[in-house]
Amino acid sequence: MQVHTLFEGTYSVDATKKFVPFDSTIHNFKDRPASLFINVQPFLVELKNDLILFDTGLGFSDEQGELILHKNIRNAGFDPTDVSKVLMSHLHYDHSGGMIYKHANGKLELSFPDAEYVINRGEWETAFSSTSSSYHTDIFEHLQRNAQLKFIEGDGSLDESIAFEFTGAHCPNHQVFLLTENSQKVFFGGDVLPEPEELVKNFIAKYDFDGRKAMELRKEFGKRAAAENWECLFYHGKSAATGFVDAVEGGFKIR
Repeated sequence: MQVHTLFEGTYSVDATKKFVPFDSTIHNFKDRPASLFINVQPFLVELKNDLILFDTGLGFSDEQGELILHKNIRNAGFDPTDVSKVLMSHLHYDHSGGMIYKHANGKLELSFPDAEYVINRGEWETAFSSTSSSYHTDIFEHLQRNAQLKFIEGDGSLDESIAFEFTGAHCPNHQVFLLTENSQKVFFGGDVLPEPEELVKNFIAKYDFDGRKAMELRKEFGKRAAAENWECLFYHGKSAATGFVDAVEGGFKIR
């Protein structure tokens, strides 16, 4: 099992919830007051029988009009058509924008037409009914008409290698995934475990639907990760994109 980090970029986000590219070599933090600065990085994981994509980023294109996600997949040595499963933790825009490719002329097409998109059923229903700007309905309407969709609920497994768990916490219908192949275990915690710092510092985040539950889940996953030697994938990680967890007195550390 091999993990590839597909770094899409660093962005600032303010109350408008618009994601604006940020490059610290040319931009100044002070010019974007009251903004949250985040990294966005989906992950590609090679399994024996599948090429898995964990979440799809914002779906931004480069100056040549190529989807950054597609370019990163090619740089990892694959073609986007090689992706067999797109596993979604939830459907907020910074995780779901890349499920489709928006051309400059406004035309929409599936980013991964040969893949199965795996989505929590409750999250899918929320995406259509919510008034939050975190959900972009045009994406989901296009998927509904064109994609191979697989809806899942609760805890379970897709096969012997891919398990999922319902967590809620960050949003009401958030889910996480654990991949197992031989002795390797890879955990994708989505926005319940988005950064190493949230595990190490152990705090309640204001941007979570249920911050206390998210904090408790991080501790639970941290203990399991340390005990079972999980490689954890941090979708918004700044100090590290992936890492292993060690339990130490008073908490955890990442290596």
